[in-house]
Amino acid sequence: MIQAIICDFDGTLANTFAANYHAYRDAFCEQGLTLTEDDYRAAFGLRFDGFMRMAGIEDIEVARRIRERKRELYPQYFHLLKPNTRLLEMVRAFHQGGGKTAIASTARRENLEAALKNMGATDIFDVILCGEMVEHGKPHPEIYLKALDMLQVKADEALCFEDSQTGMQAAQAGGVQCIRVTNDWYIE
Repeated sequence: MIQAIICDFDGTLANTFAANYHAYRDAFCEQGLTLTEDDYRAAFGLRFDGFMRMAGIEDIEVARRIRERKRELYPQYFHLLKPNTRLLEMVRAFHQGGGKTAIASTARRENLEAALKNMGATDIFDVILCGEMVEHGKPHPEIYLKALDMLQVKADEALCFEDSQTGMQAAQAGGVQCIRVTNDWYIE
């Protein structure tokens, strides 16, 4: 029997692409760099260090400034967030019924919590795991194994929702059944 639901955030609980892209684009511009939407789309879902490598940014100080500035700019673009209201309501009902809930995301905690607050969804998750809380990013199962441990459930008692192949691989490697969320839910 399912005792816990674990969800990814970006692309699963919310379409955050536009908000993230605009904040990163502005942060890159302030460093004299250009970030196209296609370039960002190719890197979307990667941990920050992988994104910087893919963008060809090797200077640690430039990367630090981009990260910090993006964090500051991100809330200005929350009007571009598109919550997955159907999934959020299902998770809310599951949580209200006594089920355990978690987020397992590569996003930074500060950004994720600000987005959840903006969406009115801070009260439905027992555990929020973010990229800086694990050593290995997805597709490594570490974040899912940690979520299971923190929720005190076995892998076969949990169900996860993910939008990316990398995330699905992480969940499956951790022994968690996974449902793939397609981007159809937020296409207008």
